[in-house]
Amino acid sequence: MNAVFDFLRAALPWITVGLLLAVFFARNARKKKNEEQTGDYGTEGMCWGMCLGTAIGTSLGNHTGIGISLGMLIGLAIGTCCKKENCGEGNADRT
Repeated sequence: MNAVFDFLRAALPWITVGLLLAVFFARNARKKKNEEQTGDYGTEGMCWGMCLGTAIGTSLGNHTGIGISLGMLIGLAIGTCCKKENCGEGNADRT
């Protein structure tokens, strides 16, 4: 049973990075199709996810790296689901 846990501890960061890259590339492909997209909160979600993932990973016992990567992935997924309603003229050059 310890071998399974050792494998999961070694493979989970790589699986998380693979999922994060898949979401990133799928999101960029969608943006190229729809040039008039108003934007989403993907970046903000990643930042909040990293902060919360670090806190949860540390509090559960020095799993900071796994917490950061999973928090970033979950934050990106939630952030891309929330669309910005109106970027406004002042923010239009940022997106």
